Amino acid sequence: MNQTEPRTPPKRLWQLFLWVGIVLSLGCSRENSTNQKAAMVVLNGKIWTGNEAQPWAEAMAIGGDSILLVGSTAQVRALVGDSTQVIEARGQLVTPGFIDTHVHFIDGGFNLGSVQLRDAKNKEEFISRVAAFAKTVPPGTWITGGDWDHTNWGGELPQSAWIDSVTAEHPVFLQRLDGHMALANRKAMQAAKVTRHTKDVPGGTIVRTPAGEPAGVFKDNAMNPFYSAITDPPAPLKDRALAAAMRYVAEQGVTSVHSMGTWADLEVYRRNNKQNRLQTRIYAVVPLASWEELRDEVQKEGRGDKYLQIGGLKGFVDGSLGSHTAAFLQPFTDAPADSGFFVTPPAELYQQVAGADKAGLQVMVHAIGDRANHEQLNIFARVAQENGPRDRRFRIEHAQHIAPQDIPRFHALQVIASVQPYHAIDDGRWADEVIGEERSKTTYPFRSLLDSKARITFGSDWYVAPATPLEGIYAAVTRRTIDEKNPTGWVPEQKITVEEALRAYTASAAFASFEENRKGTLSPGKLADFVLLSQDITTMAPEAIKGAKVVLTVVGGKVVYERK
Repeated sequence: MNQTEPRTPPKRLWQLFLWVGIVLSLGCSRENSTNQKAAMVVLNGKIWTGNEAQPWAEAMAIGGDSILLVGSTAQVRALVGDSTQVIEARGQLVTPGFIDTHVHFIDGGFNLGSVQLRDAKNKEEFISRVAAFAKTVPPGTWITGGDWDHTNWGGELPQSAWIDSVTAEHPVFLQRLDGHMALANRKAMQAAKVTRHTKDVPGGTIVRTPAGEPAGVFKDNAMNPFYSAITDPPAPLKDRALAAAMRYVAEQGVTSVHSMGTWADLEVYRRNNKQNRLQTRIYAVVPLASWEELRDEVQKEGRGDKYLQIGGLKGFVDGSLGSHTAAFLQPFTDAPADSGFFVTPPAELYQQVAGADKAGLQVMVHAIGDRANHEQLNIFARVAQENGPRDRRFRIEHAQHIAPQDIPRFHALQVIASVQPYHAIDDGRWADEVIGEERSKTTYPFRSLLDSKARITFGSDWYVAPATPLEGIYAAVTRRTIDEKNPTGWVPEQKITVEEALRAYTASAAFASFEENRKGTLSPGKLADFVLLSQDITTMAPEAIKGAKVVLTVVGGKVVYERK
């Protein structure tokens, strides 16, 4: 034997080592189980865990930021110590924290403090609200937000002439609630250097007067000059907007969001994360066109921590239905010469998706019209074939209007449908007039997608729609439009169950950001993110669900919202 080779202990000695290790291990485990007390417990509840191996429980114990035990009240009570925070659920429903998979988080925070036009019912009310708000901010301040909806007053688009006289000292850029067109006043057009000589750009439209002057409304890519002109808010105001956004979603039971934003947004999240200010977990998604920058960033910094993750990219195929900028296979019913358009040329989109996917990044693309969804599915199929098998989890954001033959392709291509159920009960008021009843049958087709074994995940598109998961569940389960004119549901055959909707807001939502191993269900070892609801939405009448309240929101074992 070579003298440098290690000696092998005799077989009996190895057995002795093994038995000693087992005894010591058992002793340590017994000591830990005896002495470890929970930091927080939930007792006497009705817990929907989302965990198929243990769907229901009545109690839960938390240690640090994670779940220790899910089981009976008697089991969990044994872990109560002198310093344990005890939450008596009193039979109320506990669910995993809601994950909103599509928000515009910083913008939403800013909009909370801006002029509110979503429910303005006519031209006069629109003008008066803008005029009143303009008096509250210093001259020269950009007035943004608004979220107006021209369908509230019959469909007439607003004009700069409506507000020029009441906003003479302010540049104004007010977006329609879908974010795909906006109203600018004359002062804003001057700041953006937009005149009658400004030409339309591919993927955008300038609405003009009969004389050829810009009337004030700009659609999709035509809005870009204004984004460049709007003064960037200072860091303290961005931090304040983030804090407002986190407070708002905590009140709704949302513990995580997928933020469809910018690199500037990511900077805000990183700054607040370093200062331990984040109370909402954030998956920060940046523009698809910047995929090379994100590739380098991930290689340099990694993908993040429990509160802030990166690695996602968002692109656009088309615009929106309400703005008539969604791309359809056939013309709009109410505009026979128009079938929408692509915001990004398909060849350019393919190049971006292919490069990002090859770099190991997650790609998610906005597609509204049936032509847009068809084109994006084709691009995903081509890229997956060319780049080879991997766990890529492509997503189509909105997946709003899908041609019937394309519905099975979501499962076949393993593309996640990232959808927003509130849009169904909002758009359902007028969508039939725009695309006809036949195409409406596969608009927001949640039931058809699930039946085809596709994975769907739910979000809100906040600020475009409220970040209220309980309303989202209500929408998916009842499909009763917000004008109450469809009591049995708009396209009722697309209704889903409460548990299917809950899963889309929790387990499937965690999967959609590659985080299913740390959150999305209430299981030992996972993050202690959960919500206590005032009523059991799984057993109550579906139409009453939107009346349920969030009682408590907990993130990482810390209460971030408690209803007074």
